Amino acid sequence: MHLTRLALTDFRSYPELGIELGPGVTTFSGPNGEGKTNLVEAIGYLATLGSHRVASDAPLVRRGAERAVLRGAVTGADRSSLVEIELNPGRANRVRLNRTPMPRPRDILGTLRTVLFAPEDLALVKGDPGERRRFLDELLVATAPRYAGVRADYERVLKQRTALLKSAGAKGHLRGPAREAMTTTLDAWDASLARTGAPLLAGRMRLVTALRPHVTAAYEAVSGGPAGEACSLSYRSSVADDLGSALAPSLAPGDDGMAGLEALILKALAAVRSSELDRGVCLVGPHRDELELSIGGLPARGYASHGESWSLALALRLASFALLREGHEDPVLILDDVFAELDAGRRDRLAGLVADAEQVLITAAVPADVPDLLAGPRFTVRAGVVAGAS
Repeated sequence: MHLTRLALTDFRSYPELGIELGPGVTTFSGPNGEGKTNLVEAIGYLATLGSHRVASDAPLVRRGAERAVLRGAVTGADRSSLVEIELNPGRANRVRLNRTPMPRPRDILGTLRTVLFAPEDLALVKGDPGERRRFLDELLVATAPRYAGVRADYERVLKQRTALLKSAGAKGHLRGPAREAMTTTLDAWDASLARTGAPLLAGRMRLVTALRPHVTAAYEAVSGGPAGEACSLSYRSSVADDLGSALAPSLAPGDDGMAGLEALILKALAAVRSSELDRGVCLVGPHRDELELSIGGLPARGYASHGESWSLALALRLASFALLREGHEDPVLILDDVFAELDAGRRDRLAGLVADAEQVLITAAVPADVPDLLAGPRFTVRAGVVAGAS
């Protein structure tokens, strides 16, 4: 698939913008701070309903405006679609697909698929576990949009269960009927957490298994390093030290493992209940898990060099692209100010890996940083004005 038109109204630095795009490589160049990243941020939002830079929608609306509107025309092998999003900070956003209002914003997920690599992605390697969990969950939704609902259900239960634990802790050591009532209520929320957490956990485990060979191959291709510096990734769950082995005895032929996973989550919750009540936090579940990354047998976080960290972050995004294109149309690949962070060797190797994608959108402060292999239309961006392609 590829994006054929992007139109923005009062989004970030753009009062009004409309540009035509086509397949192949397109580069947006200009000094930093002029609005290049705002463009790819808007495209990413049309695909994921979120920004890779900020957690809330308020900063996305141009100062002085009440709302922002994003429109993207998408062309695929079988159909063309128009996605429209109206951002209303403090109120519900409005979403339309082919001019038809959608009852839930997430109903448009999958219409436009993107893989975006940006400088912020260094946090995938060097940042907290939450960065890597978010990476897995966003990729899950990109591979199967139904996981947006799975993720939302789990987060809703987690929030309510955590509030109950905090309330119990604030009341001190309960006795008698009050303690029995709290125990009964927690039992019910434990069941809900297990029921909503099991499919999210199973999806992540399957995803890591599918992603692993792609990450290994992409890291080797980008880094150009010796085989002894190969990378690896594994999923460490708070439910059990070796979740695969713990789950195996409960699996029957053809079983998807949901019942076994729910039972394991309930068992783990029972084991930490006292600690949870003391601390007022939920200690077991997908929100406590970790995607462990290593290079040459050592944890990437804390041991990897700057170049190795960049190569691994790139490998994660390239592996995502490879996974999403399997049996499907290519997602739109976005490289936001990436080449400035790479040495010449990594630049050329990255260019060779992405040149055959259906659509590649690149931002660069210095056009010369973009390898000649990635030739195509070039726009210039200055003061929020996008000049015609050359």
